[in-house]
Amino acid sequence: MNIDTIIFDLDGTLIDSMGLWRQVDQDFLSSRGIEVPEDLFDHIPGGNSFIQTAQYFKKRFSLRENVYQIMQEWTDLVGFHYRNTIGLKDDAESLLKAIKASSHKLGLATSNSYELAESVLKRNGVWELFDFASTGCKITKGKPYPDIYLYCMEGLKSDAARTIAIEDTLSGVMAAKAAGIYTYGIWDGDSVRDEEKIRKLADDYCLDYICLYEQMKKRVKL
Repeated sequence: MNIDTIIFDLDGTLIDSMGLWRQVDQDFLSSRGIEVPEDLFDHIPGGNSFIQTAQYFKKRFSLRENVYQIMQEWTDLVGFHYRNTIGLKDDAESLLKAIKASSHKLGLATSNSYELAESVLKRNGVWELFDFASTGCKITKGKPYPDIYLYCMEGLKSDAARTIAIEDTLSGVMAAKAAGIYTYGIWDGDSVRDEEKIRKLADDYCLDYICLYEQMKKRVKL
């Protein structure tokens, strides 16, 4: 494989943040006297970009706020943690720096907002390593649609045949595969219920960044 581009998802892949978003759902709905339904995301109509999720919440719970007000409230709820407490997954920094040192292009493809992605990666000292970020506040069709990845590759001036993606969720793997990209699944505790499906759909699978680093060294000659 003549790979020159590696694209990472953010939440659950590079950073341990999925549990925080579960709490945000709880706090956001509870403040409005709404109990969090067990099937909260079971019937989302497709796509999980920041904008799409806000549209889904507004419609499902008949919220008076507009979509941009909802997104801003979510950003305010988690912003402190993204700026101050959330860290990278173990050994992720070493892999990112090795990729950058090897002159490969480094992309970010996240359903999260640009503001939150920038703040958490700046805090952890790796934001400047990325050549391009494709985020869910800019893309109207989120994962599992391929749009976030297609936009990222366009920004990096790359194509699927020369790209590898790393994802932790089933919808993320589906998005990368739909874009035609060779995709690694990586373990995250929040995606355990989909692990078997992720393993089957992804081209390869790693339990941690030590495994992923070894795989990358073989595949892209870091």
